[in-house]
Amino acid sequence: MTAAPHPARTASQALHAAVRRKDKEAWLELFAADALVEDPVGPSHFDPEGTGHRGRDAISAFWDRAIAPNESIEFLFDDSFACGDEVAFTGHVRSQHDGQVLEAEGVFVYRVDEAGKILAVRAFWEIERTMRTMRPA
Repeated sequence: MTAAPHPARTASQALHAAVRRKDKEAWLELFAADALVEDPVGPSHFDPEGTGHRGRDAISAFWDRAIAPNESIEFLFDDSFACGDEVAFTGHVRSQHDGQVLEAEGVFVYRVDEAGKILAVRAFWEIERTMRTMRPA
């Protein structure tokens, strides 16, 4: 995927790199103070009410529940589309946890403010579909 630089693409790629490095502080610094993370969008075991995780404290807690337990997370995107202050990636995210691999296929959308801070992460992936991909690492 070769695409021109764009503030939302640049910020989201920095976010992916921080996840790969397991660098929570660098990851948190990429977000605006009142940012919203919906991963996945709607109710899930990470967010039973489906309202998302808003603000640094909630986003930090999301890291602890959803990202930190993984041995690795890879962002395997086929393409990205940048428009206005947002970028949407298509493809999948592969995670490894407790000797198992899961792949969440979907659309992953990031919106930034004028300073390039992430205002919103909206990940559209289906939990049941992802669970069917579970296999030994």
